[in-house]
Amino acid sequence: MAMRLSGLMSGMDTESIIQQLVEAKKTKVDKTKKAQTKLNWKQDAWKALNTKLKNLQSKYLSSMRFTDAYSKKTTKVSNPNAVSVITGEDAVNGVQSLEIRKLAKTGYLTGGVIEAADGGKLTAMSKLSDLGITGSGSINVSANGQSVDIQVDGNTTISDVLTQLKKAGLNANFDEHNQRFFVSSKDSGAKSDFSITAMNQGGFDALKALGLQESFTTEEDKKGATQKEYETYSKYYVAGDRAATLKNMEKLINKDVQSSTDSYLAKYKELVNTKADAQKKIDDINKRYADAGKTLKTSDEYKADLEAKNQEIAAKEEAIKSETDPDQKKVLEEELANLKKEANEITAEKNDVDMLAAHQSTIASADAAMNDVKQYVDITETVVDGKTVYSATATPKLVQETENRFYDRAEFAHTVMNDPSLQTGGATKTNGQDAVIYLNGAEFTSKDNTFKINGLTFTALNETAAGEQITVTTQQDTDGIYDMVKNFLKEYNSIINEMSKLYNADSAKGYEPLTTEEKDALSESEVADYEKKIKDALLRRDENLSSISSTLKSVMSSGIEIGGKTMYLHDFGIETLGYFEAADNEKDAYHIAGDPDDASTSGDADVLKGMIANDPDTVISFFTKLSQNLYDEMSEMSKSVEGYRSFGSFYDDKKMKSDYDDYTSKIKEQEQKLNDYEDKWYKKFAAMETALAKMQSSANAVTSLLGG
Repeated sequence: MAMRLSGLMSGMDTESIIQQLVEAKKTKVDKTKKAQTKLNWKQDAWKALNTKLKNLQSKYLSSMRFTDAYSKKTTKVSNPNAVSVITGEDAVNGVQSLEIRKLAKTGYLTGGVIEAADGGKLTAMSKLSDLGITGSGSINVSANGQSVDIQVDGNTTISDVLTQLKKAGLNANFDEHNQRFFVSSKDSGAKSDFSITAMNQGGFDALKALGLQESFTTEEDKKGATQKEYETYSKYYVAGDRAATLKNMEKLINKDVQSSTDSYLAKYKELVNTKADAQKKIDDINKRYADAGKTLKTSDEYKADLEAKNQEIAAKEEAIKSETDPDQKKVLEEELANLKKEANEITAEKNDVDMLAAHQSTIASADAAMNDVKQYVDITETVVDGKTVYSATATPKLVQETENRFYDRAEFAHTVMNDPSLQTGGATKTNGQDAVIYLNGAEFTSKDNTFKINGLTFTALNETAAGEQITVTTQQDTDGIYDMVKNFLKEYNSIINEMSKLYNADSAKGYEPLTTEEKDALSESEVADYEKKIKDALLRRDENLSSISSTLKSVMSSGIEIGGKTMYLHDFGIETLGYFEAADNEKDAYHIAGDPDDASTSGDADVLKGMIANDPDTVISFFTKLSQNLYDEMSEMSKSVEGYRSFGSFYDDKKMKSDYDDYTSKIKEQEQKLNDYEDKWYKKFAAMETALAKMQSSANAVTSLLGG
């Protein structure tokens, strides 16, 4: 840029003169910027309209062209307080009767308030000995089809009991504030119900102390699972005859023995895999060091080496801090890096040694566990097709322990059933039960109050009164189809009216976007009004807009053949208003006769709703074909055009972007020329000032020589 001197010598306002010269040239730049701004506004206008067109196509036409969209049915019930119904697409029209006999319940046991022997407050860490329990006992938990025995004694804590109940498949909690246990099934329904039963006197004493013993009842419908357990097992018992008792329980014992055998076999195979995995890791580590020709040290030796190496590292780091010679400092840093590398190698080898010890410990633990398993099952290994297959049979010990457990259970159950003092407790039990309904006289059960029957989903809310019949009526959802058509037309009308408004907008000839200087001369409201005038007219008489609008209107007004007859929208009570009746730019909008939300047609007969109710097939056929035709035409209009249009765009978005980028390049080029032009004039005036200065200097010298 040239040096810019003011007109000190010439006395001229060179700055003002140059700016006036430049201003004449700046008009060209402003004109290009205004054209780019106008194009940007036009892009925004098309983007907004394009979004609405795509929404019409994707939200409505995309689904309405398929008959599934019209498969709308609704179900009404005479007692909505007792049941709610969701209607599926495959529900059958008709009237049905419904009774709700039972609601599903979750098995729930609320324990009685328990007290410590010393009167203190119990916590999760309190022991059964704090409750006065000194001996041992056995408790059985049956839940979700599984039976688990829990062994307790004076050292068992409340937390231990909770843990065992949870392992057995229950939800369990001890409320320290209320000093009660709360136990429940994880799911509702009869099959998910549970029982907690004492296997012997010790178990009974523990249950009672924990507040988990229920009281018996003679009412059959209130009889809990625990009471039924006692009654059932007492029937197997033959007083004084162990063999007869076991004979009666033979099927139960065999089933339990087999289940235990399967569990032990699964555990054994898991232990075999655990050992094999640990041994493989040991072999891999040993092979890696054998291949490298290294001998591993002990973990303690590596620990000592690592401590020594860390001391060397610390010393080297101190030396680096105090070293001032750059070259020597670099040498020390390289030595430090080597020391750290050596320390990492020592750490890695120590980790490997520790891993070897851990894997060896795993193998030892697995061996011990496998020996424990073999006390209860005899394991047989057979190689089949190169693979080892394991099988197991119960040992006499497993059979004996199972027989003892079942015999003890039967004996104690017999004792309970004959001793009223053992039939009371502080716990309150709500038994899990299934929901039961009768639909058209047929019984259905569900564990969670939900029934899916023939396309309908019933959710039972309350039991019906004796003799009450709920009427369930399923029919075509007239309102659903009507609302879908109405919402589609509302969206279509909004777009077609907007396009008419844009196309017929008042001319903004002579209006161009304002420059920054021009905006500064106006108020904010004046600028907004001025720019709105331009923006409203951006798509006036736009050929592409006209083409889209005409195509949409043509499809909507065309006839569609249904069952050999050509039908139009007006056959369904859907028409545009009269030319003089419709508002400006709303002459192509459709109105539904009888639409209560439409002031123009609300008083007319509702043809569409009547046809949906009486002839839904014709309505569905017409609107699926109309939607398909409109969808196809819109897809054609928004297909990709190389260099001009992206897929899904109804306007030439690519071309507009390219033009906008061209304007950016052109403005940059014009501004550079303008700067060059301005610099040229500054140089000329600077040269003039310099020449005048030299002339003045020469004149002063001559005057001085002449004695002036």
